[in-house]
Parts: sequence; structure tokens; C-alpha cells
Amino acid sequence: MHKSKLILADGQLSPERSAPANPAPEPLSGSDFFGEPFRPRRSLRGAHAQTIAGNFLPRRNLLPPPEERLFSVEPDMQVLCHCHWQPQRARAMTLVIVHGLEGSSDSQYVIGTGSKAWMAGMNVVRMNMRNCGDTEHLGPTLYNSGMSGDVGAIAQALIAVDGLQKLAFVGYSMGGNLVLKLLGEWGEQVPPEVKAGVGVSPAMDLASSADALHHPANRIYEWKFLRGLRRRVRRKLALYPERYEVDVRELRRLRSLRDFDDKITAPYSGYSDAQDYYTRAASAKVIDRISVPTLVLHAEDDPFIRVLPATREKLQRNPRIAFVETAHGGHCAFLADPNGYDGRWAERQTIAFIQRVERGEALEPSLCRGDE
Repeated sequence: MHKSKLILADGQLSPERSAPANPAPEPLSGSDFFGEPFRPRRSLRGAHAQTIAGNFLPRRNLLPPPEERLFSVEPDMQVLCHCHWQPQRARAMTLVIVHGLEGSSDSQYVIGTGSKAWMAGMNVVRMNMRNCGDTEHLGPTLYNSGMSGDVGAIAQALIAVDGLQKLAFVGYSMGGNLVLKLLGEWGEQVPPEVKAGVGVSPAMDLASSADALHHPANRIYEWKFLRGLRRRVRRKLALYPERYEVDVRELRRLRSLRDFDDKITAPYSGYSDAQDYYTRAASAKVIDRISVPTLVLHAEDDPFIRVLPATREKLQRNPRIAFVETAHGGHCAFLADPNGYDGRWAERQTIAFIQRVERGEALEPSLCRGDE
């Protein structure tokens, strides 16, 4: 069995691990699946059914053993990525995948998207946000929705150290906000090697989405997030007691994501309060500046991600953005019937979109369809 290897951001190989031998994948069919309409799986039409099944139903992992690599994103902070390289990595498209809140590089949608990208001949970089994937020891800070610079630091290292010529990003939920925010902040100054971006169920309007998460029908999701966030703060307290002045009893009394962001995320991340954090960290304020082809997938029945009218208008007015809004799909799910593929419609659309961009083909409005 191949072992993964650990490479530091300067490209040096850690001596204790051996390198994997990555088999070359069999290319996917040359068919262009971009723009195919989404038809929800017959047994899973409801928003909650889609969301829950999309989270728990396993994907088939077609990825070879990874190279584990640490990237410096700040002087005292590193993040861990799992990298899968094609035989000629510099010439292949590289897809950087960014997970959502309390996810990791092992989240099911990350594995599913990565497997499809690998089989399409792409390099795959599965990113862990700060502290995620059991990496709390890699630095003292927490993670939050404003840290688009971490994604940018990884991209810049891949370009400068590895000489990669073609990069694309896909982010899910919170990760989608980071990807869209980064592309908007880069604007016309985006590195020429960056070719495309995708946001799946991106949390672009953070305040309204956080408040929707507190709706009684969505409490199951909010409690899941809060349980993980509390556990993560306790781990940081144990590792960096001098940095955090958090009463564990008060931590247990936080009953909403907004409460958590007001008492924990904001003060320890340079924001005055939760509202200041939501306003400054939202990609909604910069998506009009995105200058590379970008796909945004959103389901109208997403239980808690809200797209405000002003944000929707920005998406629709930017000619570089293909905004696809379906009636069904839930949150980060988009489960279709498995007719000829695994039914993971958003993952398939992501890869097909990037392939279309790589071929230099125009994105006609008629191709950006939702349900049918």
C-alpha cells in the first residue's frame, strides 16, 4: 500500500513518508454535460431530504493516495492540503477544492468532486481550512468566512513553486464564499494561470443565511455546526490557553450561529461583532468584480442559504458569471437519478464547466439552465 508524503510549502519532502505512485486515469467521455437540466431524484425531491441524503450518502473514491502538503498562509499559520498529481502536473488543469463550515478535505462532496476531476485528467488539491481535518495544532488562529487570502496563498504557491499553468477553484457553501470573494478581490488583477471558479450553494449573503439557519426547521443543521464549532474552540483552548479567554460554560450557552460569531468568531478574528463580520466577509460585496469564467449553483429550496435581491442582480449582470438557480436541490446536494452516472449533478456540472472553459468555448445563456 502506498503511503502519503508530506511536503512543506517550500517544496521540500519530509523524509519520513514515501511518495505515492499515481496511476494515470482513464479519461472521461468527451461528451459535454454542461447545461443539462437538474431533475431531482424521484425519492428525494424535498429540500431537507436532498440536503441530508447529500451529506450522508457516500461517494465512490477514485482518487489515488495523496501527497500531504503544508502551505504557509501567515507567518505562524499553515494549512494542510491533500494533493493528487497527474503524470505531467504542470500542464494539467489543477482543481483546488474548498470545503464548507465544519467540513474537511475528506468531506463527501470533496471526494466526489475530486474523483470526477481526477478521472477527467485534472490535478486535484483538497484544501483544509485552518484547524479543519484535525489540524488545530498548525497555528493559533480560528477560521472564518473572510479568509479568502488562504485560498489565494495556496494558489500563488502552486504557481510559483510547482509551475502550474492552469488552476480552477470550486468551493462549497462557506468554501464557495471564499472562492467567490477571492476572485472578486483579485478582479482584473487575477493571476493569468487562474482560469475558472465555481461556487456550489455559496454563502454569499452571510447575515441572512446565518439568521435563516436559526429558523426552527433548520435547527438540526445549526446544532450540528455549533457542536463542531464548540469542540474546535475547546481544542484551541487546550493548545493555546494564553490566546483565548473563553469560559467553557458560556460556550455551552451559545444557542445560535450568530451568537457564536458574535462572542467567538468576531472578537478573535478582528471584527467588532457578528454583523461587522458578516458584512466584511461576504463575497456579495465583490462578486461584480469577478473577471474569470465563474459558475454559481444555487437551489431555491436551499434550507438556509439566502441570496438577496441585490446579490442576485450582481450575479446576473456580470457577464463572466453563469448563475444557475434550480427549484430543487437542497444545500450542496443536487441529487439526481443515477442514470449513467452517480447522480451528483453539481459535481458533474462543475467538471463540465471547467472543461468547457479550458476548451475556450463560450458560455451561452441557453446552457445555464436549472430544473426541467
